[in-house]
Amino acid sequence: MSALTLSGKSALITGGARRIGRAIALTLASSGADITITFRESASDAEETVRQIRDLGRQAQAIHCDVRSEAAVRGAIAGAATFHGRIDILVNNAAIFETVALDQITIDQWDAMLDINLRGPFLFAREALPYLRATRGRIINLGSLGGLHPWPMRGHYCASKAGLHMLSEVMAKTWAPEVAVNCIAPGWIDQKDKGQELAAQYAARTPMGRNGTAEDIAEAVLFFAAHASFVTGQTLAVDGGLAL
Repeated sequence: MSALTLSGKSALITGGARRIGRAIALTLASSGADITITFRESASDAEETVRQIRDLGRQAQAIHCDVRSEAAVRGAIAGAATFHGRIDILVNNAAIFETVALDQITIDQWDAMLDINLRGPFLFAREALPYLRATRGRIINLGSLGGLHPWPMRGHYCASKAGLHMLSEVMAKTWAPEVAVNCIAPGWIDQKDKGQELAAQYAARTPMGRNGTAEDIAEAVLFFAAHASFVTGQTLAVDGGLAL
């Protein structure tokens, strides 16, 4: 998938400043797309991601955006459309993750989780829809195995991702045939800065013998963005078989 299959197209990736979001942005840029990323707190990381994309010869910008805000989302979409002249691909990656016992989740924690992980993708998809219809574009939502299987210490996270999986199906059925909508459900993704002991436990349980990487998720995004013209409404587990 290294050919410039996305040449002439533009992509908007929410939460694209670091980790999985950065890997997605760089992978799509390497395939020819111009890129807009959004960020909320990671300004320096966003600047570095933009620099790396420009080093690949692509146009890139970073827009500060709180995905919970309707006005901010509307502004980010307008900014991306103005910068690129079009929007072909929307990747709803921005999300939060938290470990809390179900009966200890506060209303503020519940609302923040649902607002960022579910409301945000809805707002971005709704505002981007006219542009995506014009280009027969793609929406790729980042779900989770936690949206497919219950995790007792992450109830609000699981609920938010399960909702996103269903929302992806509703979008796909409602907005076809102009816009294809799919979802990716990552398994355990290694992060160098934390969770090494737990990561080793997950790797031992994974049939493929390792945990996932941000690049594994980015390759799945590229598949939906560039190649899957007759696939919509699907949630793809990218987990090395962990859920089996």
